[in-house]
Amino acid sequence: MDAAIQAKIEAWLSNGFDQSTKDEIKKLQSENPNELTDAFYKNLEFGTGGLRGLMGVGTNRMNKYTVGMATQGYANYLKQSFPGKEIKVAIAHDNRNNSRFFAETVANVFGANGIKVFLFESLRPTPELSFAIRNLGCKGGVVCTASHNPKEYNGYKAYWTDGGQLVPPHDKNVIREVDKIASVEDVKWQGGEANISLIGKEMDDAYIKMVKSLSVYPDVIARQQDLKIVYTPIHGTGIKLVPEVLKQFGFTNVHIVEEQMVPDGNFPTVVYPNPEESEAMSIGLKKAGELDADILLGTDPDADRVGIGVKDNNGNWVLMNGNQTAVLAFNYMIEARKAKGIARPNDMVIKTIVTTDMIHHIARKNNVACYDVLTGFKWIAELIKSKEGKEHYIIGGEESFGLMIGDQLRDKDAVSAVAFLCEMAAYEKEKGRTLFQKMIDLYVEYGFYKEHLVSITKKGMDGQQQIATMIQGYRDNPPTMIAGHDVMQFLDYEMQKGKNLKTGEVWDISLPKSNVLQFILSDETKISARPSGTEPKIKFYFSVNDKLFSPADYEKVNAKLDQKIKSVINDLKL
Repeated sequence: MDAAIQAKIEAWLSNGFDQSTKDEIKKLQSENPNELTDAFYKNLEFGTGGLRGLMGVGTNRMNKYTVGMATQGYANYLKQSFPGKEIKVAIAHDNRNNSRFFAETVANVFGANGIKVFLFESLRPTPELSFAIRNLGCKGGVVCTASHNPKEYNGYKAYWTDGGQLVPPHDKNVIREVDKIASVEDVKWQGGEANISLIGKEMDDAYIKMVKSLSVYPDVIARQQDLKIVYTPIHGTGIKLVPEVLKQFGFTNVHIVEEQMVPDGNFPTVVYPNPEESEAMSIGLKKAGELDADILLGTDPDADRVGIGVKDNNGNWVLMNGNQTAVLAFNYMIEARKAKGIARPNDMVIKTIVTTDMIHHIARKNNVACYDVLTGFKWIAELIKSKEGKEHYIIGGEESFGLMIGDQLRDKDAVSAVAFLCEMAAYEKEKGRTLFQKMIDLYVEYGFYKEHLVSITKKGMDGQQQIATMIQGYRDNPPTMIAGHDVMQFLDYEMQKGKNLKTGEVWDISLPKSNVLQFILSDETKISARPSGTEPKIKFYFSVNDKLFSPADYEKVNAKLDQKIKSVINDLKL
């Protein structure tokens, strides 16, 4: 075994660590030395969003000690940033195994550092944490969750004063302070219990009131209150608030998927508790079919992602992808505000660079500013902050099943999105059509945009290196032709440069640095390559488009676009 790894293991077998941790290390030494090596070969990285990793003993795992050291570093930075001021933080957690324990560990460390802590009394959706930070005037916050990852994972997301996740310069500065915590002896573990207060129902009520205020057509809901809704929290935190929010909106015909209703960190009915995965939504789809429902909705464990199912033109239940859901939501918000006479000249919407460009066309036609930001809602939150007082934010979203409606919180919010999507379904039902038919009508009006995602996972010690080598290969030798079409533009967000491969023109990209590459083909196909910031994955995003002259041509054009995507994937040998 590498000497550096062995030294880390010996340190964890010394004083300062509890006996159960030492016993687990000794068990791995005798039974699974490869697992032990993976648990210690590096430190679990405190990235720009916080921590995420497998639970277990070791420096490369989520456990009491890695969580405590991260919190001590964050506490040190908060005290440096607000000298002489009262510092308050809010802390929440999801339903995952150990999430409550991690949240209490975080609370104890903050409290021991003289920071006032508002700890939710039990599991809550991530968006409510963002709302609570703003509502309570906190300087920061933490939610313990691994979002949609498998059951073996947990995580730690860090927030700033605006309720958004950390952005420059705070993200790098916090990382620097966390890296300075060399030992568990540097952590203040206890002694500040008096600084910790529990919060719950009052914050729930304030949050639900805010969500209810987002409704644009309460009169439509009143007429369509019996809209048949099927909802699954996929064993997660959504069960705490979604049913009540739907009730407050006025919906009376809501059916919860019983098999996935109880919060459970083992996620017994799914492999990946992610509404992006058809397997996770399969029980809900079956129930929706049996009930002949109008809409199916599912949220991930921390209730910041939402997936929806609807009936297609043949009466079959299908899942909408994140781009389609975003298009429907953005268009509804823009159209409804205009129809109600509440649109403002300075309204703006925000999407990420890998989210469908169809949204740009919708916004442009309606004279609404549309901005692109890097992947992640922290960048949406940062742009809102930079434009406060000048432009009016109404909705933001990303292709990975995230929406944020209104500016009363600063992270993606599946709780409000569920209610909003149900209102949209009610609005279309009153007009005699489904959300699927509305989607096709939008394709006729703005062009048929179709997106596809390919994720390639590279696990283990050399996985990250394989991903780095792959992305560097595209950067050093960008393809000039893909699937028979010339590559017209090459965008490198890490180098912050764009280049027209035909004319040689080069321009600056104004967004912050990010390890993302994009290729724009002569037929307007867009290909994006992005290593994940939270998982050992590289993701390839494909967007193709064509004209759709009539709803009757939908199947034919859909098949044509499918073939175009397949040709691109084959040419790239993915």
